[in-house]
Amino acid sequence: MDLPFTSEALDRIGRKRFTIVLVRPEKQENIGLVARAMKNTGFSDLRIVGLSPSAFDPEARRTAVHAQDILDRARFFPTLSEAVGKLHLVFASTARARSKFSILPLEEAVDLIFRYPTSSRVGLLFGNERTGLTSEELGTANFVFSIPQAVRQPSYHLASAVLLTLFEIFRRAPAIPAAPPASEKKPVPRDAQDECIRIVLMKLRQSGFIHATNETHVTRRVQDLFGRLALTDRDRRFLMAIFNKLGPSKTP
Repeated sequence: MDLPFTSEALDRIGRKRFTIVLVRPEKQENIGLVARAMKNTGFSDLRIVGLSPSAFDPEARRTAVHAQDILDRARFFPTLSEAVGKLHLVFASTARARSKFSILPLEEAVDLIFRYPTSSRVGLLFGNERTGLTSEELGTANFVFSIPQAVRQPSYHLASAVLLTLFEIFRRAPAIPAAPPASEKKPVPRDAQDECIRIVLMKLRQSGFIHATNETHVTRRVQDLFGRLALTDRDRRFLMAIFNKLGPSKTP
């Protein structure tokens, strides 16, 4: 059944600000199914990391089913940081418990998206079909979310995970006010956030707080903490003012 009011609602909440990012997808047929899921729910910006920007093979176009235009406009990036660098918020999907990252249920993640101004560009990040996202890849996200499922079941198929995520946004759109109040401020682009985190980590290493035995743990905790802060320009300038005052620890 056609639901034009939902399409209008998506325009109102800024459907063009949402970007689907696939990291190292293995099967072309799955990329086509993702494009179909995007078309079903009214989204169109697809980015792919780790694949050659050559033409999609027939399997991708066969499974896209009337969503070939999304494949035609898809953009390819050699690295994840380049794919998300100009986005303001990145939400990464995971099917596994991650002790080093705070994980939100999908519903809470979508609630959070709508707290930010509609001018905030949002990336929805999905990993490889077999292995998902690595810890390093999760570190490029502001927030990590999971989709509820029955206990002991394997993880969702890639296209199913994309469809469930986008449908949650799609179904909420009619209930969002025409001018949704933003309780959170617009973050700086992700590449500026990452640069701030890089400097913080550098200063912590110079001070001796980060050392060989705790580097992995502390780095991931810092990425998780500062990612969830979704730094604004004011936040970034304040942090830089603090950490630029910190030099290497001095030998007594």
